[in-house]
Amino acid sequence: MEKIRIGIFGFGKTGKIIANEFLHDNLFTLEWVVRKGYEDHRKYASRLLGHECDAGEIFSIGDIDDNFFDTRPIDALIDFSGLTGLYLYEKAASAGIPIISAISQYEKEELDLLQSFAESAPVLYSPNITLGINVLLVAAQILQKIAPHADIEIVEEHFKGKKEVSGTAKKIAKALNLNVKEHLHSIRVGGIVGRHEIIFGMPNQTIRLLHESISRAAFGQGAIFAAKFLLGQPPGLYTMETVIADMFRKNIPVY
Repeated sequence: MEKIRIGIFGFGKTGKIIANEFLHDNLFTLEWVVRKGYEDHRKYASRLLGHECDAGEIFSIGDIDDNFFDTRPIDALIDFSGLTGLYLYEKAASAGIPIISAISQYEKEELDLLQSFAESAPVLYSPNITLGINVLLVAAQILQKIAPHADIEIVEEHFKGKKEVSGTAKKIAKALNLNVKEHLHSIRVGGIVGRHEIIFGMPNQTIRLLHESISRAAFGQGAIFAAKFLLGQPPGLYTMETVIADMFRKNIPVY
């Protein structure tokens, strides 16, 4: 079986972890990585990450020309870069290459561009691409329909240096139609990577849905899950939520 060829945009703290997860998975081969500057230019991500092989040649955004995706073919593109990254791979989208974007702070202009890519390629967009948080989100919406009168509170915990309110927590609140100021509570202590809890309060019982990130590697595992799903899909815009929700529907036990 031929391996799935992957290209990655972004080689910062999270991008390196994503690359490492793909390097550890025998189903994939990391073809190249694109980063903003020229640091480690034309070296191999695999070597920098401690692997004894040459994989993931590092390019700068200055190397992206009209022929880049033709001369360095891939089966899927993973974007963990930044707001402007998607302006560099329109050629990949027009060629029908599946795209997975995990950028959390797109402006409307970028979202519109990503949507246009979905006309010619399968595009999966999820600001938080971890498998667990999307299972949590779908499960919470199902539970809210089952118990519509339950009191619901969201608690998000992160490392002490994180100043802003969790974007994932805001997304959960929006999905459950909850006022952020009234129902979202933030805690900042120690070195917590990320913890999201949704509490459903009902007479005589409480249900808690909890997801805790132990390592940023969870983002890489989510990207791997997304890549496996997206291959072979028709053009269109997908999200981890819709993929997980569809799996819920297909796997509900029949008694």
